[in-house]
Amino acid sequence: MKKYSNLFQLSFFLTPALVIIIVFYLLPLVLTVYMSFTPIRNWNTERYLSQFIGSYNYYRIYHMVKYDPIFRQVMINTIIFVLITLIVNVFGGLLISLATYFINEKSSSTLRLVWLLPRMSPIAVYSLVWYYFFHGSEIGTLNSLLLKLGIIDKPIVLGQGVIPWGPWSIIVFINGLVGVSFGMIVFSSALSHIPRELVIAARVDGATNWSISRKILIPMIRWHILYVFTWQLLSLITSYAHTFLLIEWGLVNRDYGTTLSLYVFLTAFGRGEQDQGLAAAAATILAIIGTVLGFLTLKILKFERMIAKPRGDI
Repeated sequence: MKKYSNLFQLSFFLTPALVIIIVFYLLPLVLTVYMSFTPIRNWNTERYLSQFIGSYNYYRIYHMVKYDPIFRQVMINTIIFVLITLIVNVFGGLLISLATYFINEKSSSTLRLVWLLPRMSPIAVYSLVWYYFFHGSEIGTLNSLLLKLGIIDKPIVLGQGVIPWGPWSIIVFINGLVGVSFGMIVFSSALSHIPRELVIAARVDGATNWSISRKILIPMIRWHILYVFTWQLLSLITSYAHTFLLIEWGLVNRDYGTTLSLYVFLTAFGRGEQDQGLAAAAATILAIIGTVLGFLTLKILKFERMIAKPRGDI
């Protein structure tokens, strides 16, 4: 009887979460996969949704990867954006958390609050701030400062430069600040639960902050590092909101700013001819890539060892 009671309680608490996952995740995914096998365009569901064209949309993507330099640039943008921003997000959040761990509580709380501002700001407001900061004229905060200091004699159009590192640096910087704040929250919470006695004992033995961080703090929050790494990886693969606004406002060059997730959005909802069938195929591939990368990340970082039952009696 107790077994069924526990099962009922478990079902009671899990059902709302399962309903949300099914309605907002699984059903859209199934619909996306189905649409990828149809020629649907301009959201003309009555005409196209019942037509089945097999893997033609996937063949189109293969053809673009092989012959279309614009789409190949999209893939390069995605790889560079995800890899560099992921490094900034994880190690930036970890560095800030460790730095604030060794100072007094009042100062550390203030610093963490400052780093939380990007996370708390609406996407449009946050993007607008950096739009004016990096603007390629005298009204841009960065250009105005450099002109007054005499470092440059004319404004730098960083986001529309002929070299890709200008647009890439802006996109990574803006998205990186948001990701750093997320990692900082998780890492700071994890560090606060580490017994202070361990740090005090290490201090008595003459350990430096770096030694304490490397040999005590970081090993004890490896689970949280794995979580942030995996979460940020999957999040960056599908992230496009800030980049979309910066491109629409003309700050960042579209050729070097468009990632695969943004390409999916623009193909399905952009101006002019909308090709939802092609966008659905690209989105399906993106979902497969995210699933594979998430699995490999957990495997490489030995997730199963972290959740394994401890050996012996405790």
